[in-house]
Amino acid sequence: MKEITQAQEEIMRALWSIKEGVVNDILDHLEEPRPAYNTVSTVVRVLEKKGYIGHRTYGKTHVYYPRIGQKEYARHQIKDLLASHFSNSVKSMVSFFAREEKIELQELEEIRKLIEEEIEKQKTGNE
Repeated sequence: MKEITQAQEEIMRALWSIKEGVVNDILDHLEEPRPAYNTVSTVVRVLEKKGYIGHRTYGKTHVYYPRIGQKEYARHQIKDLLASHFSNSVKSMVSFFAREEKIELQELEEIRKLIEEEIEKQKTGNE
């Protein structure tokens, strides 16, 4: 998966939100201050070349849609973060966030419950 810039990611978030649309639809879902129409159009074409976006043509109108799902993109980003900052160690990443981000006790309890459920699933083979 090719890397994308922050501006490109913002366009992707807007497109994930609306599922599909023309450039003006994407523009309407961007935060203020919004970039110019031509800027969004250019970014959309770059994302299309990178394989993140596809389009359908109706006459002269291009309707764009995401070709990469938000979950798939997040998975890729987390894998990159894990590799580049935590030597591919989930334990290191989790302990970093638990210590450095001052996670509230209730949230830590919820995380522990999720981990315990996953341990039980793996023990019983119900993945």
